[in-house]
Amino acid sequence: MINLYEVSETNKMIEQENLDVRTITLGISLLDCCDGNLKACSEKIYEKIVTTAKDLVKTGKEIETEYGIPIVNKRISVTPVSLVGAAACRGPEDFVVLAKTLDEAAKTVGVNFIGGYSALVSKGMTKADEYLIRSIPAALSQTEYVCSSVNVGSTKCGINMDAVKLLGEIVKETAEHTADRDSLGCAKLVVFCNAPDDNPFMAGAFHGVTEEDAMINVGVSGPGVVKEALSKIRDANFEVLCETVKKTAFQITRVGQLVAKEASRRLGIPFGIIDLSLAPTPAVGDSVADILTEIGLEYAGAPGTTAALALLNDQVKKGGVMASSYVGGLSGAFIPVSEDQGMIDAVTVGALSLEKLEAMTCVCSVGLDMIAIPGSTTPATISGIIADEMAIGMVNQKTTAVRIIPVIGKEVGESVEFGGLLGHAPIMPVNPFSCEKFVSRGGRIPAPIHSFKN
Repeated sequence: MINLYEVSETNKMIEQENLDVRTITLGISLLDCCDGNLKACSEKIYEKIVTTAKDLVKTGKEIETEYGIPIVNKRISVTPVSLVGAAACRGPEDFVVLAKTLDEAAKTVGVNFIGGYSALVSKGMTKADEYLIRSIPAALSQTEYVCSSVNVGSTKCGINMDAVKLLGEIVKETAEHTADRDSLGCAKLVVFCNAPDDNPFMAGAFHGVTEEDAMINVGVSGPGVVKEALSKIRDANFEVLCETVKKTAFQITRVGQLVAKEASRRLGIPFGIIDLSLAPTPAVGDSVADILTEIGLEYAGAPGTTAALALLNDQVKKGGVMASSYVGGLSGAFIPVSEDQGMIDAVTVGALSLEKLEAMTCVCSVGLDMIAIPGSTTPATISGIIADEMAIGMVNQKTTAVRIIPVIGKEVGESVEFGGLLGHAPIMPVNPFSCEKFVSRGGRIPAPIHSFKN
């Protein structure tokens, strides 16, 4: 139970330091919706989602009101749709039908996003996987709430370079399909290595096949809380700094545990995990980059940034795991450029480059996130960026991802406004030299030697 002192501390964090529960995500298995008839499959999917999630938004709002804890998003994740639609879909256009079904179901129950328009292809692609991937540009341009992800690599399987090459083309096509909205479709598409089955955060959430029929997963966020705590110990040594981050992460996670347990009880759906990630927003005072400057850097990207981020990520996990029965998902520190005002400032002054961001992803959760690049960037270059990030995840046995946005019609020196939690971003330069021959070789990069642990 949370005691009176913790309640007082939590209220202060909420009122003054931007603490919130970023999302309650209801995972729903759609495996029992498989059907060889597309119409029947679509109807089953709609009915399962609407029935299971009918009280999700209402319950989230009730918890917000009763406990005074902001719950920013209520979301749904589903079984990777390439599996659910494999028997019914004979081409990309059939998968678009299922995407529209997901969108309609999300609209009916009132959630912010629905994730799981996904394929898992780290070792190879079935025809259904390929059809779904090729349908992504049309699906994301014709839906409002649907989010898509593709897992193209893992430590155990290596990297599927055929899928990596295809995804470079798909990212560019998705940008072109949504060019009238500053290529916003790419903000709802993530390419993963080592994707977890229980991630509550979009755009990469899906309900893994190892999960129960339905599950409640919660993501908490409090960069502002951590920054405020560190501002009180500016002259302290690393030992005190680490202890402060751990204590703060414990308090933040306790809030998530409370909300998750309460949502689980009221909905009659099992509690899955708390995701410990520090997820920033464009709001001033709610920035992971600002935590790094509080630790002692002039800007995120300055020498020492990777070490500071490694410290932060580790201490958040050490504090968080003591506060919850089950921790999972991504759990770390997000470093999205467009969603973090401190990151935006660092890019604007020239302190932070794409290459430095890549180095930072070696020690934080996720990867290259919400980065706007020139619309003229080639699909091969996008594939090369994806391949580099997948290699970091594969070799380091961690989750990495790429959510990159080639903004059609814009070049370096310009900026793009996405709005809401997605924020705004300067267009970042990309290395101009070609990797076309590399990404066109085909086949699979094998798993690293240290993956053989059986």
